[in-house]
Amino acid sequence: MRQAKFIFNTQTLQYEKHETPLRVRLLRIFGFLAASLVTAGLIAFAAFRFIGSPQEKFLQAENRYLRDQYEGLGKKLGEIEIKLYELEKRDNEVYRSIFEANPIPDSARAQLEAEALEIAKIERMPSEELIPSITKTLDALSARMRVQEKSYQTVESLVKDKATLLAHTPAIQPVHNRDLTRIASGFGYRIDPIYKTQKMHQGIDFTAPQGAPIYATANGIVNHAGDRNNGYGNYVTIDHGYGYQTLYGHMVRIKVSIGQKVTRGEVIGWVGSTGKSTGPHCHYEVIKFNQKIDPIYFFYNDLTPGQFDQLLKKAAASNQSLD
Repeated sequence: MRQAKFIFNTQTLQYEKHETPLRVRLLRIFGFLAASLVTAGLIAFAAFRFIGSPQEKFLQAENRYLRDQYEGLGKKLGEIEIKLYELEKRDNEVYRSIFEANPIPDSARAQLEAEALEIAKIERMPSEELIPSITKTLDALSARMRVQEKSYQTVESLVKDKATLLAHTPAIQPVHNRDLTRIASGFGYRIDPIYKTQKMHQGIDFTAPQGAPIYATANGIVNHAGDRNNGYGNYVTIDHGYGYQTLYGHMVRIKVSIGQKVTRGEVIGWVGSTGKSTGPHCHYEVIKFNQKIDPIYFFYNDLTPGQFDQLLKKAAASNQSLD
C-alpha cells in the first residue's frame, strides 16, 4: 500500500497530509512517456544508422552476391567476345580466303570496340544499371552470332561447291602409268609421224598395249563416243562442267555412250590405234572453255612432286608424236 506523504505547516505548526493534484500527476506521466519515446527513437536511429537492421544486413549481403554474379557474368561475356572475335577473324582470313569468297565487312558485324567498352563498364556500374547493360551486350553478341552462323553456312556451301569442282576437274592420268614410262609425246610443236613436219600437238600421247583400259580423269557426262573421221579414230569426249572437257583418242573399243554419267577412274574404253595413228596409244587432251591446254598440269591427284617433275621432263622432250 502506498505510504501517505506529510508536510509541516508552519502556520498551524502541524503535520498535514499532502495530496498531489491529478493534473500534476498526469503531466508527470506524460513527460515520462515522452522522454521514453524520444530516448527509444534516438536509440533506434543510432542502431539503424550505424549498426543496421537484420533485414538491411540480409539485403546488403544479397546485393553483394548479385553484384559478384553480375561481375562474373561480365567477365564471361568478355571471354565470349574474344572467342567470337577470333572466329570472325579466322572466318575472314582463313575459311573465306580458301574458297576465294569476299570477307564479311566490319559494318555487317557488331562494333567490336564499342562492345568492349560496354563490357569494361560493367564492373563500375551501379547495380540497377548492370542488367540492362548485360542484356544489351548479349543482344549484340547474339546478332554477331547470327551473322557468323550465316557466314559458316555460306562457307559450308562453298566447301560443297569446291568438292564438286575438284571432283569434276581432270586430275589423274588416263592410262595406268605407275612407272612413268608411258608418255611418248607431250603438248606443243612435235614432228608429225606421217608428214614429218613440225605441227602443233594439242595433247599427250600415252603408249600402252592394245586393249589396256582407259580411265575417265574426272566426273562428267559423255558428249561424244564414236569416230568422226577427224584423225582421232574411235574417241570419247567428256564434259566435266566448270568449263572443262577431256578427249581420249584412238580407242580400239568404246565402253560408254553419249549422255552417260561417268566418275573419275571409271573405264570408258580400251587402248587401240584407230584413226591417224602409228601405234597403240591413247591421245589425251584437256579443253578449258574451248581452249586446248597442256594436260601435264592435271595429273596432281596421283603423282608426288618428284614424279610430276619426272613426267614434266618426259613430256617436254621434242620428239615425234604418235598421231
